[in-house]
Amino acid sequence: MRTLKHILIMLLVVFGIVACKEQQKDQENTQEQTMQNNVTAKDILGNPNYLALSYGGYRKKSRDLQPTIAELKEDMKILYAMDIRVLRTYNVHLAHASNLLKAIDQLKKEDPTFEMYVMLGAWIDCKNAWTDQPVNHYEESDRNAIEIDIAVALANQYPGIVKIIAVGNESMVKWATSYYVQPNIILKWVNHLQQLKQEGQLSKNLWVTSSDNFASWGGGDPLYHTEDLEKLINAVDYLSVHTYPMHDTHYNPVFWGVFGDEVKLTGIEKVNVAMKRTQDYAISQRDSVASYIKSLGIEKPIHIGETGWASASNGHYGAKGSKATDEYKAAIFYKNMRDWTKSEGMSCFYFEAFDEPWKDAQNAGGSENYFGLFTAEGKAKYALWDQVDKGVFEGLTRGGKPITKTYNGAIENLLLEVQLPPIKSEIIVKQ
Repeated sequence: MRTLKHILIMLLVVFGIVACKEQQKDQENTQEQTMQNNVTAKDILGNPNYLALSYGGYRKKSRDLQPTIAELKEDMKILYAMDIRVLRTYNVHLAHASNLLKAIDQLKKEDPTFEMYVMLGAWIDCKNAWTDQPVNHYEESDRNAIEIDIAVALANQYPGIVKIIAVGNESMVKWATSYYVQPNIILKWVNHLQQLKQEGQLSKNLWVTSSDNFASWGGGDPLYHTEDLEKLINAVDYLSVHTYPMHDTHYNPVFWGVFGDEVKLTGIEKVNVAMKRTQDYAISQRDSVASYIKSLGIEKPIHIGETGWASASNGHYGAKGSKATDEYKAAIFYKNMRDWTKSEGMSCFYFEAFDEPWKDAQNAGGSENYFGLFTAEGKAKYALWDQVDKGVFEGLTRGGKPITKTYNGAIENLLLEVQLPPIKSEIIVKQ
């Protein structure tokens, strides 16, 4: 009897210890979730511990084939392994946005230490955009209100994940002739979201911005310097600025090519010098925005909402064009932009995580298909080879395939495809 009593006491002690450990684990999980819920955009943006990236999980040639939650979770694990903690996505009316939030939420429940936040973009365009009717850039699409409502609903459903809402994506820049709107339309919706914050219908810590080209923020043509833009700059919590030097290797190649005595350099030295100038060009575009808002007497943070460099092109930027695109140049640009923005205390939502074949589905060689740091199949491009070597992606897959290097890791084969920038005197500025 005494032995049975001792056994019962020991079992009670064991059960008590297990229960205490479970309770402690639950408390730790709750504390972790509370901490993540309390993280704000102000804490994240510009923080080097919260690397940012633009993300689209589309793996096929059509967005009709939406990525599954399982596929999104697969991608999240890859990005988390490379220290990405903030993602930018847009088109909230598509299943991709809500499923991405579901995927992150599930990963957090599976592992409360998993941390990933989202800058949610609401697509904004003008009346008759994407139709056979004449576009009206002074009126907005009826769909804009729906897009905003969905963004608000998702931000409220996932307050521990959605920390920023961006009103529009390159919606004000005038070369977006299919859909651009005037600043007063973006201002209307920014003010609407700010009002919801004041009324307690959105988290007061959620930041609101618009994600647009540097010129749209006043850094280019004075044509953009309007009273409504000034009001918009005052209304947003920060400016999300896009800069794409790669595109300007064709459209405005003032910085691109081999200058003067640089013709005496080795091939790789020519590439490296040219790519350093692309970084300087991006910096100049950020500086032009900063100068404009300073001239208005306004102080607002600036972060890079998009920048990137394609690894291939059969058009303007490839071998028959400005010779700008290959994995070597893309890797240099990625490193340079990360180094610069970290040193400036800025976030950089680098574009983008994975190649997305739908972007130019009719032209398999189009540059828009090749902005990813990974291929669509999940191979790490040259910018990430060092992370493969370090075992960062060990045990992770995309589409069930392990993460390996492009070119089978043969640098000599990669370099064979590097095109040298053209001699400056040979470049013709395209109109």
